[in-house]
Amino acid sequence: MSLIGPSRRQGGQKTGARRSENNRIYAHPLPLVFSAPPSASYAAPLLSLLGFSAARLENPHCEGIYDPATRSVWVTNEKDSTILWRRGFFGKGDLSRSEPSWLARQENARKAAGKYMTSEEMREKRRAERKQFKLDRAAAIARAAEEAEAAFAEGREAAPAVIPSGATWKPSSAEVSTLPAPPEEEDDDADLDNAELEDEPLENVEHLQLTLQEAWFLVWNLDCLTVLDPHSNEPLTLQQIWRAFQDVHCIPPSLPIYANRFDNPFLVNYAAYHYYRALGWVVKGGIKFCVDYLLYKRGPVFHHAEFAIVVIPVYEDPADQESSPFNLPNANTFSWTWLSTVNRVNSQVQKTLILTYVTIPARSRISPELLSSPACLAHYSVRDVVLRRFIPARMRD
Repeated sequence: MSLIGPSRRQGGQKTGARRSENNRIYAHPLPLVFSAPPSASYAAPLLSLLGFSAARLENPHCEGIYDPATRSVWVTNEKDSTILWRRGFFGKGDLSRSEPSWLARQENARKAAGKYMTSEEMREKRRAERKQFKLDRAAAIARAAEEAEAAFAEGREAAPAVIPSGATWKPSSAEVSTLPAPPEEEDDDADLDNAELEDEPLENVEHLQLTLQEAWFLVWNLDCLTVLDPHSNEPLTLQQIWRAFQDVHCIPPSLPIYANRFDNPFLVNYAAYHYYRALGWVVKGGIKFCVDYLLYKRGPVFHHAEFAIVVIPVYEDPADQESSPFNLPNANTFSWTWLSTVNRVNSQVQKTLILTYVTIPARSRISPELLSSPACLAHYSVRDVVLRRFIPARMRD
């Protein structure tokens, strides 16, 4: 029997179990959950005949604190953070790359206690190895070039060059860390210190950080988030949140030049965010790939992002752009060099670039009073254009 077969089956079983566990944990696409009615309910069949559902809507009613300095909303309650992340992948941990996992990482690191490497240490080790591989490869290429020049000058045949590849290269430098070897002798004092460290409880100092667009979507569309004032710790009204999220882009907000502006950065970005969220996409920040947003089909736990979004504001009235106090990114004509660079970056990571044009309504056409309520969002229009790189060797058909 082949030795490869069982290992593949075990790996498949492990991957399948992890996928099933993720499907169970992240089963709900939004924080709002419809629960089935009790089995003993006699009203359910009657309601179904009338076209109504007996399911109950469960609203988690999460709370967050508005932080104007970081232009975000902080969810400090661990239960609320878990609900918002697992039901729609809203926000990110302020001490994590995405999911709030700082406490779990610290607990794993404490359990490791030098016996094995944590996930962060493994990541840093791989990064150090990749860096060392690039240095070794560059040095080998430089030596090969010098040998070729010397052979050409002496009129002889150059010796075959040995250039390391990613498949055959092995780290040999002392700078690259290796897995720690298990201790040969047990140290009673060290075990006592580790036991005392394990007995000391860890305090979770991480919070979930929501962008203003995510927070407004949860407040206005789902009514499952209460935003608290950072000074009085009192709940803000919908009107106060609406003004605060716009005023954070106005410094100072009391200047009359900022009044009645439809090109407020919060409004423009939220129009694009709401457009894709309403279509069922999971929308996350895309600064890592030089774009505004990334679109996930189900979420970062299941797949990589399929599309990269660049928000491009378009003024319906050019006079509004000339008088605008905001310097909106991509509002002016961008160069083909910039566009080719962003497209190349996202093509290398298997993402399709989408140019999302958000049309800003003209101030001369719409009453400024509409800006006092979210009703003004109905006057924004969104158009998206898919941009792909043409590769002749791959796109002959």
